[in-house]
Amino acid sequence: MIIIGGGPAGLTAGLYAARAGLKSLLVEQGTFGGQIVNARLVENYPGFPEGISGAELGEFMRRQATKYGLETLTTGVSGVRTGNAHEVSTSEGNIQTKSIIIAAGAEYHKLGVAGEERLSGHGVSYCATCDGFFFRDREVAVVGGGDTAITDALELAQHCRKVYIIHRRDQLRATKALQEKAFSQPKIELVWNMVVHEIAGDRMVRNVRLRNVKTGQSSDLEVDGIFVAVGLKPNSQVFSQLVPLDEAGFIVTDELMRTSAPGVFAAGDIRHNSFRQVITAAGDGAAAASSAFRYLYE
Repeated sequence: MIIIGGGPAGLTAGLYAARAGLKSLLVEQGTFGGQIVNARLVENYPGFPEGISGAELGEFMRRQATKYGLETLTTGVSGVRTGNAHEVSTSEGNIQTKSIIIAAGAEYHKLGVAGEERLSGHGVSYCATCDGFFFRDREVAVVGGGDTAITDALELAQHCRKVYIIHRRDQLRATKALQEKAFSQPKIELVWNMVVHEIAGDRMVRNVRLRNVKTGQSSDLEVDGIFVAVGLKPNSQVFSQLVPLDEAGFIVTDELMRTSAPGVFAAGDIRHNSFRQVITAAGDGAAAASSAFRYLYE
């Protein structure tokens, strides 16, 4: 079995595959642990009542999986071909396998403004479910106007004193039901026709500089945090000719993580309808490995 991607989904799949006695190789082009390694503190993963840093959690997952015999290779995947034996192309050469689990993850779209990278994890977040609790009784901003942005704003309103929704247009793209909930939530304030020009602060976010798209005028908004919800891009380009993708580019699977290609499975953030949480990615990985084992056995 070859597992593509070394985040929580891929590492859990590797753990289950290795413990099941399968000869397994995990291919990861970057850092083992996935996006979770950027989290200062993970407080919603079971078993760590005091929380744990994302980097430490990712390393624990890697050590546990390799303890049972999972092999790893640090390289990028440039192509996949299917047939009687699947073939994965990497910069280290082509590798043949009988089954593949795609757990290559997804990347958050970023604003690309000054201060965003420097303050990431220090007030700049891309996951309200992950980090909202850190901002209880504080004022925050959400950037975006779609379903994700409004859902994030509604969730943050349960913790925060004030939530600003910054949107570049004068109307939202979110579904009507979500819009009505946002408009009726007294803690939420809409900031129309604005884009973020800069995120400022020394060690933590202190304010965001906005620019009006109609007048060009700039203004400052003092907040303790900013949640960017302008989309997610799955790392699925290499697999677009291999398995079906939805309109946003996520891989379509059934509830057992099976794609339409025999012997090819997908797990984690790259999968259609993923909850994009560490615990659900790990669950996907366990399910994918179990399904792959059943496929190989049969």
